[in-house]
Amino acid sequence: MPDTKKFIENLSGAGKSIGVLTSGGDAQGMNAAVRAVVRMGIYVGAKVYFVHEGYQGMVDGGDNIKEASWESVSSMLQVGGTVIGSARCKDFRAHEGRLRAALNLVQRGITNLCVIGGDGSLTGANLFREEWSGLLDELVQSGQISEEAAQTHSALHIVGMVGSIDNDFCGTDMTIGTDSALHRIIEVVDAIMTTAQSHQRTFVLEVMGRHCGYLALVSALACGADWVLIPEMPPKDGWEEQMYCVLSLLQLVVRCLGFDTRVTILGHVQRGGTPSAFDRILASRMGVEAVLALLEASPGTPACVVSLCGNQAVRLPLMECVQMTQEVQKAMDEKRFEEAVKLRGRSFENNLNTYKLLIKYNIYFSQSSFNVAVLNVGAPAAGMNAAVRSAVRVGITEGHTLFAVNDGFEGFYKGQIKEIKWGDVGGWTGQGGSLLGTKRTLPAKHIDKIAEQMKIHNINALLVIGGFEAFESLLQLVEARSRYEEFCVPMCMLPATISNNVSGTDLSIGADTSLNAIVETCDRIKQSASGTKRRVFIIETMGGYCGYLATVGGLAAGADAAYIYEEPFDIRDLQSNVEHLTEKMKTSIQRGLVLRNENCSENYTTDFIYQLYSEEGKGVFDCRKNVLGHMQQGGAPSPFDRNFGTKIAAKAMQWISKKLKEFYREGRVFANSEDSACLLGMRRRALVFQPVIQLKDETDFVHRIPKEQWWLRLRPLMKILAKYKTSYDVSDSGQLEHIVRLRTKDISAI
Repeated sequence: MPDTKKFIENLSGAGKSIGVLTSGGDAQGMNAAVRAVVRMGIYVGAKVYFVHEGYQGMVDGGDNIKEASWESVSSMLQVGGTVIGSARCKDFRAHEGRLRAALNLVQRGITNLCVIGGDGSLTGANLFREEWSGLLDELVQSGQISEEAAQTHSALHIVGMVGSIDNDFCGTDMTIGTDSALHRIIEVVDAIMTTAQSHQRTFVLEVMGRHCGYLALVSALACGADWVLIPEMPPKDGWEEQMYCVLSLLQLVVRCLGFDTRVTILGHVQRGGTPSAFDRILASRMGVEAVLALLEASPGTPACVVSLCGNQAVRLPLMECVQMTQEVQKAMDEKRFEEAVKLRGRSFENNLNTYKLLIKYNIYFSQSSFNVAVLNVGAPAAGMNAAVRSAVRVGITEGHTLFAVNDGFEGFYKGQIKEIKWGDVGGWTGQGGSLLGTKRTLPAKHIDKIAEQMKIHNINALLVIGGFEAFESLLQLVEARSRYEEFCVPMCMLPATISNNVSGTDLSIGADTSLNAIVETCDRIKQSASGTKRRVFIIETMGGYCGYLATVGGLAAGADAAYIYEEPFDIRDLQSNVEHLTEKMKTSIQRGLVLRNENCSENYTTDFIYQLYSEEGKGVFDCRKNVLGHMQQGGAPSPFDRNFGTKIAAKAMQWISKKLKEFYREGRVFANSEDSACLLGMRRRALVFQPVIQLKDETDFVHRIPKEQWWLRLRPLMKILAKYKTSYDVSDSGQLEHIVRLRTKDISAI
């Protein structure tokens, strides 16, 4: 093992005390963050204290600051809001209030604070840290603490996590609570759509977000809204006339057009409800990273904030991120809106650009001579329809003629191909499954008939949306180019599979929806055990040989173990897990949850594990099993999958347009280079086009999985939070050491 790797065993929290508080407005996922801080802190040997009611509890002291135990954060993961309370605190804004807070912390030996809140809460924490030595001097002079106590507690370390549904903090791709708020918004929108269509009404929805338009913008993308009004893009002169062509708005349009219009203000319902799978995972990862940051802090270490960068939890300088956030508001106050959008970061800017591509009044009626076919291949995945809608509409704005292929390559060779127009994909964004129809059939057996259909319909480019079968299909089409010139056209694949088992991408369309289905089911199963003590549930998830759903679902649901193919296990491991659960039943947490990937082992089947646990746990706990099956593929797509599918399909269609122009020569399209057949995937935080030929070496075709999978680094984290002793590689936790002193001007590029 290289010397550069640092393991958690080398980082001890012995003798340290950590305080954790939530401040400002509540956000779903805050409890998951608190749970992670408490359990990781205890795991490394530190004492962890709840600070109830935010800064107010810190100022008031007494029972507001209590030591936490491992069991005290049980059952918190799935609860919305914040169970330790949050409050606006005027007292802490005054010097006297911070002095009282310092006394309360010193009396309990707390010199490490984990603050979960918005930019105001984090700014207050940093001020507290800067004043700390002066506050201790005052306490010594007044005789409230000794010189020795002041020296022992001479440095205060601060780590922040942003808990805010608004997603208005610079330096992070997503704040805790944002994804859950989007879930609430989209649930309401989907419900409203049915009545809007029934009565031919127009609905105007007001969402939260304060001065940031993220919730409104992403909701608009996720539901196919006709118009969005956000602070970063205020309507220009003459906007009323443009809107007349698209929708009606309140009395203005009722008077002008006579349309029936209704207004819905969602209000605080957006803060409520159980946190989404995404927010639980995000908060858990951030909580663990926050404790690691506190363990590694030295007296001179500046306050940092744990942020999400792509799929990594990273540490950034707190005040530089706060300063950048304030710059956004300053730019908007001065009506420098384009600059404000760029300061929001690439994620916000990409969302806005995608929305602009999809709004109907942006259609240009210039026609190209290119025909583009779109099809779904493999098993259905939620979000496929959003991707098709986006591809069709962006393709039309690019001037192409779009063709829909029904039932994948099986429908292709049968000639089930017809033109698809703008209005044909209306309302597709929120629909589950595949409205085009999809089959697992690969093209090789019918390659000649498919080539014939390509020629008949003069198909100049292909967009294939699907899972591992789609990947294999593109490889077969590329191989067939030497025999059939019809396949010498630009081809792009979008990964869409709940299994998330395609090489070249960290995430696939549909996986988030499936995770939410798994987590929701696990929540209900755990709840069913609330009246029945000492029960262990064995849950089988889908995924083929890929353990993504079992692992990440286990982290989000608070599982005690997750069995997957990528991490071999034997009877000794199973016995160890039974013993672990036996010990757990002696505590106040008298239930267990075990996830098993469907193909994790040929011999250790779900029935075998169920029978083993039942026999070995006899007299201590009883068992139940549940095979989730195809419910993981069904249902309406999550906001993430709708947005992800919409964005990558738009980007793919723009790439196809570029390639069509690049490879158009002498009245025809001819493309046979490696880079003309690509998979568009998310790598860390970038969307990257990768030639499918080059991805062959990264793929295990026997088991239909990538040879390397980033999410395997999350497994030790899941085990730690379930109280297993394990090796956790700190260098894999996402810390970017070279940006600890990141310059302010670089933050917007992250």
